[in-house]
Amino acid sequence: MIPRVLTIAGSDSSGGAGIQADLKTFTVFRTYGMTAITALTAQNTRGVSGIFPVTPEFVRAQIDAVVTDVGVDAAKTGMLATRAIIEAVAAAVRAHRIAPLVVDPVMVAQSGARLLEDDARDALMRELLPLAAVVTPNVPEAEALLGLRITSLADQRRAARLLVERGAAAALVKGGHLAGAEAVDVLDDGRNVEELHAPRIDTPHTHGTGCMTAAALAACLARGQSLRDAAHEAKRFINTAIAGALALGGGNGPANPLAWLQHR
Repeated sequence: MIPRVLTIAGSDSSGGAGIQADLKTFTVFRTYGMTAITALTAQNTRGVSGIFPVTPEFVRAQIDAVVTDVGVDAAKTGMLATRAIIEAVAAAVRAHRIAPLVVDPVMVAQSGARLLEDDARDALMRELLPLAAVVTPNVPEAEALLGLRITSLADQRRAARLLVERGAAAALVKGGHLAGAEAVDVLDDGRNVEELHAPRIDTPHTHGTGCMTAAALAACLARGQSLRDAAHEAKRFINTAIAGALALGGGNGPANPLAWLQHR
């Protein structure tokens, strides 16, 4: 049977991030993608001009419908927008025992638009983090979740361990926002800590990279790969997608998951 992967996230009308990026990623990893949409956004490469959250009850209804019929081998969360949606998603994950779960703590769009309400951060840490097989913040997200400053690889390692201590089974703290010739991510599963290295690619066209990385992780886990192998494959994938990024629109264009097919 084809691996079945669910994304619980917002819609990006420009197709570069959110559920659209997730579905493209699931497809190139030869998995079957499904969605529970948490919010609609009016969005393009220049920014977010509008956000329309879905009711928590309807988010739960989407998850229930998918799980009880098609089934889910792995899931990921992205933009959850509000505390009430986070609580509804966490309740559904617990009720259906959805695992493994990749939690991408989407908080701010690349354009700077806030995608998570201020009172939702604590709910994310309290409700979703303990359910996560792996949480995948970038540096600004890890700083916001933990209330600390991250300026070095040592800080990344500390942040990853703190996220595990707060309840996640593992943490992947992505270092793309830091300076240096390489983009280094830190993977900590509470026992082993590993650094994932890739050459830094000088391009503004990185829209959707966080979504795609988490989606690739979920797809690999759904296929039965270990977390370590999944993280390494997701790192190779996202570097390929950035190298093949699409200069669409007048702002920050999207990374290109289809480049993975050419790479392979």
